[in-house]
Amino acid sequence: MGSLSIWHWLIIAVVFVMFFGAKRMPDAARSLGRSLRIFKSEVSQMQNESNAPSSGAPAQQPAPQLPAAQQQAPQATEPRTEQKSV
Repeated sequence: MGSLSIWHWLIIAVVFVMFFGAKRMPDAARSLGRSLRIFKSEVSQMQNESNAPSSGAPAQQPAPQLPAAQQQAPQATEPRTEQKSV
């Protein structure tokens, strides 16, 4: 008594086709699939972040060493201005 029979599902399907039209149903299903895929990836990413071990402070990488020639003070240059073509 509490479950839906085949006739109930058929009536629901007819109502959906009447509301959305047969042409828009594939697009709606495709959009729903994309949304569910994005939601699934976000949930798995959140689970991966919560499972990652946290040691308190994030690990810092050492600063790259520049050759002596590049360690000099940078030379001043004129700021670039973009010209819009009309």
